[in-house]
Amino acid sequence: MDDTITIIEGPPPTFESVNQGWAFGLQESPSLGDIAMTRLRTFNGPALVERCYHTWHENQTMHLEFRDPDGLERTVPIVAARAIESDDGQMLHLWVRLVDGEVELEFGYDDDFGDDIDDDFGMPD
Repeated sequence: MDDTITIIEGPPPTFESVNQGWAFGLQESPSLGDIAMTRLRTFNGPALVERCYHTWHENQTMHLEFRDPDGLERTVPIVAARAIESDDGQMLHLWVRLVDGEVELEFGYDDDFGDDIDDDFGMPD
């Protein structure tokens, strides 16, 4: 199928909540849902992005197909895609629309501060 990207092997994708301003425009839809992002390793990211573009250009929906932790097949619509070259190889960033309860979102934060901050937040003793 040209309108589906299927994860064949590996663990289920991890979906991260998106809090970027431009992504809020992707939420316009007749159905309610949240926008989430997942990062996937791939052999040919630009070709997958091109498939997304052609599907959207024909006013069709592109889907991500994967197995959830219980082994059940899931499909979510892809609303944006970007291929990135990294030190670990090609990565595919996909923004998807999640309907409430469809999959679990992962919440977390990046520790940009490192170990150079004191526990007392730099306050004098």
